[in-house]
Amino acid sequence: MPAKKLKTYLDDNQVRYVTIKHSSAYTAQEIAAKTHISGKEVAKTVMIKVDRNLAMCVLPASYKVNFDLLQEVFGKEKVALATEEEFKYFFPDCEVGAMPPFGNLYDLDVYVAQTLAEDDMIAFNAGNHTEMIQMKYEDFNRLVQPHVFRFSQKEVAIPGDPSERWGMDY
Repeated sequence: MPAKKLKTYLDDNQVRYVTIKHSSAYTAQEIAAKTHISGKEVAKTVMIKVDRNLAMCVLPASYKVNFDLLQEVFGKEKVALATEEEFKYFFPDCEVGAMPPFGNLYDLDVYVAQTLAEDDMIAFNAGNHTEMIQMKYEDFNRLVQPHVFRFSQKEVAIPGDPSERWGMDY
């Protein structure tokens, strides 16, 4: 079952979503392959620190965070990848590494890659490594109200993924 907190939040806000079960997968690209959903629509959550504050970066499965671009956005503030030890206690209802991109439920800022925001749908971990939720990006945006900008680049192509694009997140 998806993280109870997330499911309750979506239901309370009358959001239509689909829960998709899959065999255990620990990376967003594995999930995309197992569920046959475009790697461009499967979102991964990467935890970062901006100075000493934790935040979520949400980007397509086949992209990676470009810390130089993030540093440009945040200017003088130090931006770095957060360690598992630094964030695991923020998500008591989730398996480590399977946090849904709803930082608003955990008092965290959310930053979404421009490429992901251009899609009609978004799919993401539902709090564990065997389920994901797929919903309209428009609903996600309305509920989370993330900061959207360019901070990612294509990592590797997912074979057969029609959304294959190389280079920066434009």
